[in-house]
Amino acid sequence: MTLSYDLAVDGVRALYDRRISGPPVLDLDRDFPLGAAFAAEWRTIRDEALAVRRRLAEVPRFHEIMPEQASISANDGRDWRMFILKAYGVEQPRNMAACPRLAALVRGMPDVLSASFSFLGPRKHIPPHRGPIRGIIRFYLMLSMPRAEDGRPAAVLKVDEVEHRLDEGQFLLWDDTFLHEAWNDSDEVRIVLSLDVWRSHMPADMRLLSALLIRLVRLGIAIRGVG
Repeated sequence: MTLSYDLAVDGVRALYDRRISGPPVLDLDRDFPLGAAFAAEWRTIRDEALAVRRRLAEVPRFHEIMPEQASISANDGRDWRMFILKAYGVEQPRNMAACPRLAALVRGMPDVLSASFSFLGPRKHIPPHRGPIRGIIRFYLMLSMPRAEDGRPAAVLKVDEVEHRLDEGQFLLWDDTFLHEAWNDSDEVRIVLSLDVWRSHMPADMRLLSALLIRLVRLGIAIRGVG
């Protein structure tokens, strides 16, 4: 990440840290009850993701979409690719058309700001880092999980020092402003549906700040585009 980006992110996080507190893993019923609709259709969503995987070489690596993230995406020369359907409210028409059921769910839920398939390549490690905007929370739905030799899920998401090994069809709602990392200890690709969701129950000033930051990100997308 660039120095200017890091400084801006640190400043934003400090503002949120003073006004919003909460655990790293959140309650679906309280904080994103509509997430149950995605979990209920995980097999259909997985089928759409597997269709995308058949042309995985065409899907950009994360740092090709966001060069500021090269330190966590291009750190070890291994693949982490993102198929983005919606980014901070901006739809990607071709990608939405390729995944009609997921697109329909996303369009029916305005609080879902971003939606993507995350393809974590074999032996890829995403080093520890923190997201910047506590006004957004993240929903992970496991679609395709490689297995380790002992039968356990081979890919791990570690959030605030706790390891989460999700089986296919399982989900996690979490706050990515906590320190987190991920790795894939297998020779297969791990596939996750990742949603960025508007956080409910925020103070009024944090709602305004979050809305402003999202508008700024959208402006950046309009200028630079997204893969």
